Amino acid sequence: MVQYTLAQSPEIMLTVSGKDSAKAREKAMDQLMELMDAGKLTTELEEGFGPQQLIEVKEPAHSSTSGEDNITQAVQILNNLATLKLKVQETRAEALEIRQAVDILFLDNPVTEEEIARLKEGFKVLKNFAQANLRYQEARTKAEQARQILDQALKSPEK
Repeated sequence: MVQYTLAQSPEIMLTVSGKDSAKAREKAMDQLMELMDAGKLTTELEEGFGPQQLIEVKEPAHSSTSGEDNITQAVQILNNLATLKLKVQETRAEALEIRQAVDILFLDNPVTEEEIARLKEGFKVLKNFAQANLRYQEARTKAEQARQILDQALKSPEK
């Protein structure tokens, strides 16, 4: 079964057997013409209105599909968390070294061009680490909910 409606009158539902096809749309147009002839269609349709202008009404997804979608999404969220955790771990040591080196900018001691060049290169690592760390913290919050969804899905039925 397929259902169609009109943009001008969304309350009108035209139900036809089969799938969305040219033939099904023609049958829906026949129903529409019957409604118009019977005076049950209050909306005036513009000249040239055709079957291609009918809007197919999709049924909402079944709850089991939605549950499966939630599980898939939960796994993706956890996968993202794992990737971010690795990135943060890989860059943490170097970022902390660079962070300590930043302190030389605030001392009255002279600095060399090499130290400044090293710092400028290090700022990229520092920035990448800080951004990855923020994304990791946000992902961890989302992952808590994802973990609960998976725990619920993995619960074995009571005997």
